[in-house]
Amino acid sequence: MEEKKIFEEMVNILKAYTKDVTLLEKATLDTHILNDLKVNSARLVDVIIKCEDVYGISIDDDEADKIRTIGDAVRVIKQKLG
Repeated sequence: MEEKKIFEEMVNILKAYTKDVTLLEKATLDTHILNDLKVNSARLVDVIIKCEDVYGISIDDDEADKIRTIGDAVRVIKQKLG
């Protein structure tokens, strides 16, 4: 799957977990999920679970711990999808 499409879906997923959705308007691959989007760590777990459901993948704890930016999530998803 194309990186751009995964990025767009990530932004869509994050809308439900971001306190201020206007922050997503300027989101890039380098956007930090916790710091820039104000998603707390418990909600980040929910984001990861949602990604697993949407893409039919399993993200293990070690991989989840490395997800800090939207780009990190995109890379993990892309790798899992092969």
